[in-house]
Amino acid sequence: MPADVNNAFDVAFWFADTALNENEYLQPQKLQRLLFIAQAYYAVMNKGRRLMPAVFVADEAGPVEPNVYMSFSKGRPDIEAELFLPNEVEDFLSGVWSKFGHLTIERLNKITKDTNAYRNALLRGPRAEIPLADMMSGFVQSREAPGREQVRKPNVYRTQSGRPVQIKAWVPRGK
Repeated sequence: MPADVNNAFDVAFWFADTALNENEYLQPQKLQRLLFIAQAYYAVMNKGRRLMPAVFVADEAGPVEPNVYMSFSKGRPDIEAELFLPNEVEDFLSGVWSKFGHLTIERLNKITKDTNAYRNALLRGPRAEIPLADMMSGFVQSREAPGREQVRKPNVYRTQSGRPVQIKAWVPRGK
């Protein structure tokens, strides 16, 4: 199934830039957990569609996207990335960030390692691939992960210039 973002680096840079804008240091391990969580919840909320073309593997430390992990291991890599993601994707990532971005790496590890997807892959051996279908069912069944309705941000409507607006129902004044 095709992905809605060109590559995992676009999402990784989005998280890194968001953390930077909020004056927060984004540890490489925390970035990995956020990528894993984003991929799983996106698929759950969008009937199996992939957020990004990425393969996650089970490492002792937790789930890892090995290409992003290696490229970010010595800091932010100097590669071209898409700065503007589709509004639907940015809104989704904002929801993930607002729900998980402030959590400690220990808490994120607990959430991701508690899934059956991670545990089953780790049983198959180190660096075993975690299938997307397993990620989806793992987050739906997890005791630690919040429900999908807690991750989704409310719809943000925008003017033609891109400014976000709040929509309210029109209520006529009484006479």
